[in-house]
Amino acid sequence: MLTTPTPHISAKPGDFGKTVLMPGDPLRSKFIAENFLENPVLVNNVRGVQGYTGTYKGVRVSVMASGMGMPAIGIYSHELYNGYGVENIIRVGSAGAIQENIHLYDLVIAQGACTDSNFAKQFHLPGTFAPIASWELLQQAVKAAEENGATYHVGNVNSSDVFYGDHVDVPEGLDSLYGLRKMGVMALEMEAAALYMNAARYGKRALCICTISDHVLTGEETTSEERQTAFTTMMKVALDVAVAMENK
Repeated sequence: MLTTPTPHISAKPGDFGKTVLMPGDPLRSKFIAENFLENPVLVNNVRGVQGYTGTYKGVRVSVMASGMGMPAIGIYSHELYNGYGVENIIRVGSAGAIQENIHLYDLVIAQGACTDSNFAKQFHLPGTFAPIASWELLQQAVKAAEENGATYHVGNVNSSDVFYGDHVDVPEGLDSLYGLRKMGVMALEMEAAALYMNAARYGKRALCICTISDHVLTGEETTSEERQTAFTTMMKVALDVAVAMENK
């Protein structure tokens, strides 16, 4: 068990709620806290990774940024699970669609997370490991998405270690993307697989909900400002999941 404060989080024991929403962007964390939480209190700001705790529909909920990539969310989720007793982490992020039937601003709820990352090697497993979401969180997210009138898709995402790859210039890069598409992978993102592995390792729950911010096939994309503030349906869905899970 880690002692608190942890190396990357300055909060005191008990500062976080049972459920933490984790956007990648610290400004999105601030936006969620200021626009959805009642009486939000800044509990962490180490390296500008803003973490807040307040209440939503009477339930104590926290939100803290994860930064970008699997190493970053791996660190923060490890410290939240093991240092602060957090039970549920819900990633609320952006993703790039790779299927024709998925469009800008649709939600993708990651039942599983494919990856070519080496993150799993630390666990000394035979063969490969399939990172999957918590069924309880997934079930509540689908219910909340329907109640909020969201257009959503449930299935696999791909968690990549690279944002700028050689797929444009290298034939095997295009083959890789085609391979993911033909296997029904919905979208590309960069954090879910590591989050799911940490949750599995420490007996916790995790879920990734992403809003489609760009479309790899059509070239459509949202602006950085829209990604920071316009993904409100996703935020409401995740907060409703936090409320539903408070007594579970």
